[in-house]
Amino acid sequence: MFKGSKSLCSPSSPFASTMDTKLYFAILLLILFSFVPKSDARGEIAVYWGQDEQEGTLTKTCNTRKYAYVNIAFLSAFGNGQTPKINLAGHCDPNSAKGCRRVSNGIKNCQGQGIKVMLSIGGGDGSYTLTSDDDARAVADYIWNNFLGGWSSSRPLGDAVLDGIDFDIEQGDSHYAALARRLSQYNNRGGKRVYLTAAPQCPFPDHWLNDALRTGLFDYVWIQFYNNPSCEFSSRSRGGFRMAWRKWTSSIQARKFFLGLPASREAAGSGYISPETLRSEVLPFIKGFQGYGGVMLWDRYNDVQSGYSSAIKGSV
Repeated sequence: MFKGSKSLCSPSSPFASTMDTKLYFAILLLILFSFVPKSDARGEIAVYWGQDEQEGTLTKTCNTRKYAYVNIAFLSAFGNGQTPKINLAGHCDPNSAKGCRRVSNGIKNCQGQGIKVMLSIGGGDGSYTLTSDDDARAVADYIWNNFLGGWSSSRPLGDAVLDGIDFDIEQGDSHYAALARRLSQYNNRGGKRVYLTAAPQCPFPDHWLNDALRTGLFDYVWIQFYNNPSCEFSSRSRGGFRMAWRKWTSSIQARKFFLGLPASREAAGSGYISPETLRSEVLPFIKGFQGYGGVMLWDRYNDVQSGYSSAIKGSV
């Protein structure tokens, strides 16, 4: 170095100043990109089974390896002192001598493949209501003894122990927070977790399930973005859908959120999204949110007819 010359790396060197500036912006960009939502999140598919005998058995459903979660639909009568009743359409007759206990083998087969099987309570049709918190706790105790890890001589689905309970509540009074709390008290009894899931309507907050969801006890929430034009996805209006997804994922504490969709155009009055549109427009958006879990389909029968899950599985 010549006497009196400035080092290129000295603080007063223009070259050093330029390098410092570049380094600063590089670090700034790195920090900013670390907060950009990732669109490569991997999700799973949940499906409802039980409302059409032409959809095939539970064993056949799980053997397709398309689904990570299966909701058995429905326990459609409970509460207000009535004896709870299950309704699996043409799959079995709960009032017959054998009832629906043969479904037990299907449940065990699914669980043996790592698929979680829940009993969905409620539904769009049925005779159910909870008249008080005490009524809710009594129903929870019945569910524990007859479908989960408890004991009863008259278990409607046989001796299989389900993984959890799905709340698909669309009528009646709202004491479901008490039901969720009671069920959660059974968590890990006998070494098995009791999963709680819910299928609220996409308008926020849900009319029947808001108090229950506010407990923070639910693992998976599959939001019904169909039969609700104000918040379902539409090529003519995406704003309502995006606003609703943001609201749900930022306001409710849950492990994962799922986009609930009809598996065919015939499965719902509105809200169907073609597989192509789902892959190109919808999934890239919802995958950017923390807690993204995948897609829920109504239902297995319509999925069999349309092949919807096969068309989207690689992208979910």
